[in-house]
Amino acid sequence: MDRFDLLIVGGGPIGIACGLEAQKKGLSYVIIEKGPIVNSLFNYPVNMQFFSSSERLEIDDIPFISNEAKPKRNESLEYYRRIVTSNKLKIHLFEKVETIEKGTEGFKVVTTKNTYTATSITIATGFYDLPNLLEVPGEKLPKVSHYYKDPHFYASQKLAVVGASNSAIDAALECWRKGAEVTLIIRGPEVGKRVKYWVRPDIMNRIEEGSIKAYYNTTVKEIREKEIELETPEGKIILENDFVLALTGYTPNFKFLESIGIELSKDEKRLPNYNPETMETNIKGIYLAGVICGGMETHKWFIENSRVHAKIIIENILRKKESEISN
Repeated sequence: MDRFDLLIVGGGPIGIACGLEAQKKGLSYVIIEKGPIVNSLFNYPVNMQFFSSSERLEIDDIPFISNEAKPKRNESLEYYRRIVTSNKLKIHLFEKVETIEKGTEGFKVVTTKNTYTATSITIATGFYDLPNLLEVPGEKLPKVSHYYKDPHFYASQKLAVVGASNSAIDAALECWRKGAEVTLIIRGPEVGKRVKYWVRPDIMNRIEEGSIKAYYNTTVKEIREKEIELETPEGKIILENDFVLALTGYTPNFKFLESIGIELSKDEKRLPNYNPETMETNIKGIYLAGVICGGMETHKWFIENSRVHAKIIIENILRKKESEISN
């Protein structure tokens, strides 16, 4: 059984930052990632452009050089992959953590490939794994997807995009430009306020000119093979439809956190219990890093403001080790 000072769950940018910091400070560590390096970024749309500028996405003061001020997905994959390979970080890919149990000699971690023990655990799993479901009849049809990849797939098709955030608006515009007949279905009264400022005028102009049809204050009632049923302020309508992109956001894996014993707030925010000065949860020795700290407030933490978590966590682990040695 492999033993480490620190086991990091999640090989995204923040998990990588934690691994880098642990390596610099001489801690034995391993990063466990269920997919490829920076799995969430890999699953972003192929043409996705970040809201943040490249220097705000840097970790450990390693320069991130991009063609534009705001880098795109392929540039971020190159950046984080090179950090992993150049620094020879210890990362196990395509390996999923199944259980974490606290024992007398630290934590026992069982994955799909191995069993480990670690003195400390850092959870840096983000929130991109579990989509918010529409929970309507027909949602499980093959024509429905909660993830968007490439606009070419939807060329010459009648496409319904459900959502009002950046992911939905980007998909609607890209697919329309590749020849899809796009309909936007928005639950609220307007396009989301967090939509990137340089994208908002584009989508509003397309809606105003009629290139993209938008239904506001509207919900999906049922999805069928060749059509989609909507509930609008004017009543029920049925549209011809080939594909549905339900881009309504994603949810952290709360069941996983609760299975470990991490407490969550009882309100709709589901905020995990942790000390912001150390990032340690109510379970001594288990830390949180990155987006997962925000619970359902998935717009609270980003790479740029949570990359500091790595130093906070490693400093706390080192202080504990020094205290144990002195005692």
